[in-house]
Amino acid sequence: MASLKELKGRINSVKSTQKITKAKQMVAAAKLRRAQAAAEAARPYAQRLADVMASLAGKVSGDSAPKLLAGSGSNQRHLLVVVNTDKGLCGGLNSNVVKAARLKANELIATGKDVKFYLVGKKGRAPLKRDFPERIGKQFDTSHVRTPGFEEAETIAAELIAMFEDGEFDVAHLVYPIFQSALAQDPTVDQLIPVPSPKGEVATGDAVVEYEPGEEEILAELLPRYVRTQLFGSLLEREASEQGASMTAMDNATRNAGDLINKLTIQYNRSRQAAITTELIEIIAGAEAL
Repeated sequence: MASLKELKGRINSVKSTQKITKAKQMVAAAKLRRAQAAAEAARPYAQRLADVMASLAGKVSGDSAPKLLAGSGSNQRHLLVVVNTDKGLCGGLNSNVVKAARLKANELIATGKDVKFYLVGKKGRAPLKRDFPERIGKQFDTSHVRTPGFEEAETIAAELIAMFEDGEFDVAHLVYPIFQSALAQDPTVDQLIPVPSPKGEVATGDAVVEYEPGEEEILAELLPRYVRTQLFGSLLEREASEQGASMTAMDNATRNAGDLINKLTIQYNRSRQAAITTELIEIIAGAEAL
């Protein structure tokens, strides 16, 4: 049985940890409001851009379609762009994203495809490197900025488009978490390059739309912007998911620390009462011997 001094030290240690987890929970809650607002504000723009592109892509086909839309003509080499966080203490967020990336990679490998990884963020690298040591390609570090923004998305998009133009891959998939709530951040896998073709007609009513200078020229400008927007949205979703998962994880840690403090306090009081009882018995026995 631990001594009273050891129990007291453990109680103080857990109390110190509880103060840290409580502080981190409050910080994550404050950051979550801004991150959630930014992620939700970016979704309508991305959807509207996708609608405009769908309208344009429906009028372009064959050799006139840009390469970012038509593809390389092959489906053999795949690149998985995995977006993870730079910090830990956010529950199972990164492990869920890694799991989704691993499932997609194994699915492609099982069909005979060549798979490479492009890793964004520090967390999640170790398990992917352990499972796919020969398939890890380039890595992009976002830890040098407090909150990754459109500048980082532009840099990643430019590098990915350059790799696609150089023939380093045929298809790129974006793996990232989508923020639903502080309790739910769902990992998703979307095709990024070539830009997926529209699955249905875009409703334009009875309006006759004419494009100037032309559909091909406008698409050539919009397709890279679409890639940048998708990457920017994934970074915003990652930030909101990180803060939500961190707030939930720190809340659970704070509650667990409180439960542990209560248990240790009960154990301390019982040990202290036993020690007092033993001393009283010794005193009484000594008095009777006299």
